[in-house]
Amino acid sequence: MTTSLQGLLAGWITGQRWFAGKGRTIDDLSIESEIEVAAGDPALLHLIVCVRQGERRTRYQIPVGLREHLPDRLDHVRIGTCRRDGREVGVYDALHDSALTGHLLEGMAGDRRFDGLGFHRTHGAEIDTSLRSLVLTAEQSNTSLVYGDKYIFKLFRQLNPGVNPELEIITALAEAGSAHVARPYGWIETELQGEPTTLAIMQEYLQNANEGWSMALTSVRDLYACPEGMPAEDAGGDFAGEAQRLGLATAQVHRELARAFPTGTIEPPEIKRMTERFRRRLEKAVAEVPSLGEHAAVAAEAFDRLADLGHEIPVQRVHGDYHLGQVMRTMTDWVVLDFEGEPGQPLAERRALDSPLRDVAGMLRSFDYAARHLLAGHPNADGLESRAREWSERNRAAFLAGYSEGGGRIRGDDAVLLRALELSKAVYEVVYESRNRPSWLPIPIAAFR
Repeated sequence: MTTSLQGLLAGWITGQRWFAGKGRTIDDLSIESEIEVAAGDPALLHLIVCVRQGERRTRYQIPVGLREHLPDRLDHVRIGTCRRDGREVGVYDALHDSALTGHLLEGMAGDRRFDGLGFHRTHGAEIDTSLRSLVLTAEQSNTSLVYGDKYIFKLFRQLNPGVNPELEIITALAEAGSAHVARPYGWIETELQGEPTTLAIMQEYLQNANEGWSMALTSVRDLYACPEGMPAEDAGGDFAGEAQRLGLATAQVHRELARAFPTGTIEPPEIKRMTERFRRRLEKAVAEVPSLGEHAAVAAEAFDRLADLGHEIPVQRVHGDYHLGQVMRTMTDWVVLDFEGEPGQPLAERRALDSPLRDVAGMLRSFDYAARHLLAGHPNADGLESRAREWSERNRAAFLAGYSEGGGRIRGDDAVLLRALELSKAVYEVVYESRNRPSWLPIPIAAFR
């Protein structure tokens, strides 16, 4: 019995890391768009499918490969077998086949168009189409390919109509000469519900760069291995200098964003409405995680102070999901990645103006996570608690010093807003860890002490 392509995808998609509807039954999967990018054997199809789960409808893009005989090296990404044009063909995830992913480079290099699928090369960029691709496996919500040692190609699996904030921001900052973004080379787009919609972005691959999260963890491990009583600044992997430079780079990116995009202000009535949203989130979190209750007064007091602000707050375009995993240290400076914001949020919210201190708060929380997450399950967790606090406080202070040095605004009542934003983020983390990683729950709880 031959299974239809829709049937194959419905059985396969639930097992993919980027599928957002895990745990819920698929009521229907339909193919909304099917575009042939390359004919022959192998062939490359670009699919946009709509998955219905109850009232929720979610679009995904799936590049599919078709081969009459699927080689062993691609068996791990096999979707199944179906009948096409009178013959049986193997169906598989095309992003794992370098014989097909070369067509994506060629499409960008040539500004090609395939029946509603538009490939675009960034102005002035030269693209080497001879490079072979390799799929990165670390991502959850997207899929990325690395071409040689030159490009990283990120394909957005879940689709929402509209231009992705990351494409807007990296293009604008690169044109302005920013030293803190990886150079863009091209993108792919289509039209959904009458709006140009970003499908993929290709940027410079920072081959010899180090991720901020990994660097921070190395520093924490070095400190934990030091003799008791040795100050953090004397530990071999002290991170404070890098934290200060990261703060400086963050302030520079915020200044560049303010020059490249419109800015505005939030008036006191909107500040009060924002504070009410924080309070409601806190109440729901306490109901779900009762252990937060004994610390809730700390957050409530911070939110009350924010509500009492009697002046406007400046807002602008921001990163929106800023943490140590979103920054890379090159030989010369820090580079910021992934300006798409929270992937699960609507594009309008991800593109909305916000306080740059939201990014600052996210990075401060990331320092706490770096300091404490190694304590989960550690036999000497209690003994290392003071070291974790020392590392976090030292690097938070260094980051804030660098941010101020770079022109970032943290003065007067800005500290009130920053504290409220940080605790609001910690409230979200408490719920997340309770649901997904209960052993990590002490990390966000510590923010309320």
